[in-house]
Amino acid sequence: MSATSEEDIAKHVLATVPERLHTAIDRACLETPDRPALSDDRTSWTYRQLDAAVAGMARILRDEGLRPGDRLMIVGENCNEVAALIFAASRCSAWAIVVNPRMSSREIAQIRGHSGARMTVFAGRSSKDAAAHAELAEARHCSTGPLEGLSLSAVDQTATAEPTHEDGAKQVAVLIYTSGTTGTPKGVMLSHRNLLYSAGVTSAVRGITAVDRIYGVLPVSHIVGISLLVMTFQNGASIRLSSRFDPAALIAAVSKEGLTMLSGVPATYQRVLEYMASNGLERLDAGKLRFTGVSGAPLDIHLKRRVEAAFGLPLLNGFGITECSPGISGVRIGAPRDDDSVGKLLPGIEARIVPATKDGRGDTGELHVRGPNVMLGYYKSPDQTSAVVDPEGWFNTGDLARFADDALFVVGRTKEMIIRSGFNVYPAEVEAILSSHPDVVQCAVVGRRVEGNEEVVAFVQFLAGTKSSVEQLAEHARSRLTAYKRPTEIIAMASLPATSTGKILKHKLAETLRA
Repeated sequence: MSATSEEDIAKHVLATVPERLHTAIDRACLETPDRPALSDDRTSWTYRQLDAAVAGMARILRDEGLRPGDRLMIVGENCNEVAALIFAASRCSAWAIVVNPRMSSREIAQIRGHSGARMTVFAGRSSKDAAAHAELAEARHCSTGPLEGLSLSAVDQTATAEPTHEDGAKQVAVLIYTSGTTGTPKGVMLSHRNLLYSAGVTSAVRGITAVDRIYGVLPVSHIVGISLLVMTFQNGASIRLSSRFDPAALIAAVSKEGLTMLSGVPATYQRVLEYMASNGLERLDAGKLRFTGVSGAPLDIHLKRRVEAAFGLPLLNGFGITECSPGISGVRIGAPRDDDSVGKLLPGIEARIVPATKDGRGDTGELHVRGPNVMLGYYKSPDQTSAVVDPEGWFNTGDLARFADDALFVVGRTKEMIIRSGFNVYPAEVEAILSSHPDVVQCAVVGRRVEGNEEVVAFVQFLAGTKSSVEQLAEHARSRLTAYKRPTEIIAMASLPATSTGKILKHKLAETLRA
């Protein structure tokens, strides 16, 4: 694909992008209403059925008191209802907040409080965790209509609606929460245009058409999961949603269900390889699969080669971040690479390296990007927004990167953030929970690289003479942190390395792990 054609893609997507998420399904509803749109572990919907569900949900939510500019929390795992609720929120000009039900009640309450959500919908029929949260919230079970099987919380009469905008570039579509470095929730405001543009250019370079069937195992509470939904419906394709990752189910779906596209994080593929090894499989029946993509965490080159041998397809690396909706770059389907590059910038995305320093591998520095994909900002946090987005629209990703010709290489991170199975883990939040244990004097959390993933490791100093153990501390964290944030290992030390001012030397702890 030439530079000129990619420029044309950017111009075309900008000129034709819908104003709202829910209108992305209009063309397929008109042209191919009986084509499969999405399916989950229980049922399948055509585009006609999807459209009816979205319209019906929107009508009921309005009747229940959801107003334009309100925030709607959706607690559930990947299923048809959760997907439809995202687009129903768009019909209501409300902001969708999809929350992973595996989070603790403390974490969910924290998001609800910060966002000022007017109401919460729980998808308990497809998730025992969501059902438990619904019971705790004393939510009302819905027994009829398009919300059947869901539960609604009471309306928060104190919630304030945000201003709405006709321009899709200014109107927030989704609010995605990721913990900040202080351990407090940070809501990323993504507009309708942010999401639709990023999905539009990504699907164009991947060549997605109506005949494609996409596997949706990445949670729709995660930006990549939402983006896959948008890409599917923009192109009249279909998506197979999976609520929980199971390597055996993925292998069966690839060989028997006509899947054509698979996207995952490195840990997704690592678990598939582990399953194959334990079951004596050397190569998979790839069926109609034509695309395997990976993003969300650093890709080990050895894992890449093993996956390619197993699937018989190139594993195409990509790079993105929640604040960029998420697409920044990707290896093109017609030009696979044998290195760990994250490919060329997506059409319409600009990048610069600031400041550039020589490291013997090209000019390396912080990666800043600009384009229609960059978020509107962090909700209720103008200071945090201005710290990463300058007046000219350049967003500082916080990643160290370099270019070799037109290929982007991400070589490290300037932030302490740990990326575990594609999810962001901020040490400060984990440290705050561990430090809340009465017998912990101080602690520090660092990441440890393992093949295809990163682990969360905590170093703790217990109060002298205490009988508390690392096992008890792990149990303390288990009830307060969602699974991917919990430490894989907790290491007790008599004291943590620190400067004369008491600042913990995390690089010393990281060196201990490497040793």
